Amino acid sequence: MKSDHPRMSYLSQLEHETIFILREAFARVKPTAMLWSIGKDSTALLWIIRKAFFGHVPFPMVQLDTEMELPEVYEFRDRIATEWKLDLRIELCPPEDEMDPTLAPASRAAARKTAGLRNLIGRDRFKGIILGIRRDEQSMRAKERVFSPRATDGAWDFRNQPAEFWDQYKTEIPEGQHLRIHPLLHWTEIDIWKYTLRENIPIVPLYLSRSGYRYRSLGEKNITSPIKSDASSIEEIIAELEATNVPERAGRLMDHDSEDSFERLRASGYM
Repeated sequence: MKSDHPRMSYLSQLEHETIFILREAFARVKPTAMLWSIGKDSTALLWIIRKAFFGHVPFPMVQLDTEMELPEVYEFRDRIATEWKLDLRIELCPPEDEMDPTLAPASRAAARKTAGLRNLIGRDRFKGIILGIRRDEQSMRAKERVFSPRATDGAWDFRNQPAEFWDQYKTEIPEGQHLRIHPLLHWTEIDIWKYTLRENIPIVPLYLSRSGYRYRSLGEKNITSPIKSDASSIEEIIAELEATNVPERAGRLMDHDSEDSFERLRASGYM
């Protein structure tokens, strides 16, 4: 629900729209869970959820765990889960040798989370899965809807999606299917960092420069690399982003696989 209030800042309007989406999802789609990657986007979304529901998180947080995250990510996860009293559920993902052998190596490693999510939904029958993705992250994600239907096997038909006009969302779910819900779809990377700074949201310290390198996007240690950067504070990250044209996911190795790898991952259910 967009607001034209003249005194509302741009960040407050983004927050307002996201809270509206979250409350719509909670009211209309049950049962629901949220995927928490422990990265900057999903942690900012988790912060907004706590605002939307008056300090309470009314659905489970799920980490799809390949056991390949960096140590700092696990440390941050455990600390925040305790401090914020989260219903945190760890879903271990199947091994890489069970993934599609025709995928490029890094994409095959990433596909483990798709399989883990499919197992989670099949077992716990979630009808809604909330994620912290944004349209500006990757070209395939630019095609997403806020409420995005998924087939029984998790596949995404990006060529046949419901229209979303005037904040009217289609939330009916055919038997066996589920909805992916994207409350941050309209945000940008800089928006997330400006909001994190404004709200003083905790972050994994890997985002800040150490010895001339930092992680711009967090993923498994076998498929993610840091970038060269001297940005050791959020203010410096924002300034750096305002001056760069390097893609956010430049450190994600799977994004450098064959041209159709990410499209194949997304179409089959990747986040």
